[in-house]
Amino acid sequence: MPFTLATWNINSVRLRLPIVEAFLRAEAPDVLCLQETKCPNELFPEDAFHALGYEHIALHGQKGYHGVATISRLPFADLVRQDFCAIGDARHLSVRVAAGERQIRVHNLYVPAGGDEPDPEINPKFRHKLDFLEEMRLMRAEAEPGVSAILVGDLNIAPFEDDVWSHKQLLKIVSHTPVETEGMKRVMAEGGWTDLVRQHVPLPQKLYTWWSYRAKDWDGADKGRRLDHIWSSADLGPHLREARVLREARGWDRPSDHVPVIVTLDL
Repeated sequence: MPFTLATWNINSVRLRLPIVEAFLRAEAPDVLCLQETKCPNELFPEDAFHALGYEHIALHGQKGYHGVATISRLPFADLVRQDFCAIGDARHLSVRVAAGERQIRVHNLYVPAGGDEPDPEINPKFRHKLDFLEEMRLMRAEAEPGVSAILVGDLNIAPFEDDVWSHKQLLKIVSHTPVETEGMKRVMAEGGWTDLVRQHVPLPQKLYTWWSYRAKDWDGADKGRRLDHIWSSADLGPHLREARVLREARGWDRPSDHVPVIVTLDL
């Protein structure tokens, strides 16, 4: 059976609900993971998702900041909300989804952006980001016997040279500094994670999922970064059928600065 999952930093789910609804009507993924929902749980627009056939919703939100939500056509169980760095931010949730005869743990993450100055000694936001990465090193793709794993979200790091428009010009810019990119690669290697998107769209092809609001002509300038990711346990890699970045969503009405990333597995 095909199993399709999408991830999208929506930058306020209530503000951009019309484009989320349009996306779900057009693409109809089995599971949609949203980040930066900026919405407390009690104000999340669940009815709109129920109306589109998404009966199963897991939330970890807070007022005005951060927030993740996992919306599913398929039933799920065992909801976990992890408090990274023990400061109470709503940046993670995971659920266990049954896809055919396979159990899959789906982690939905929103990694801190890290501010503007890539120096943890003077920028507490960057220190927080590095501490968050350290805790991510404990996340194992094969943590649960008999359960596959997928980790998705706005991880706020473009790990490879071809994940940014200019490797040289961004080496001192938060999201592509060596301490961040090496840290993310360490998380992937130690956790046994497979980068599904780069498996399907291999390096050195350029690939971006984020374009700044500051760009007057985001499409023409094309100064993007690949900040949104879909990883899996190694056992799911051979089942990958397709991975897509929905670039056109950046040009939709009142868009997020991120676009959806979609994978389809044959299970």
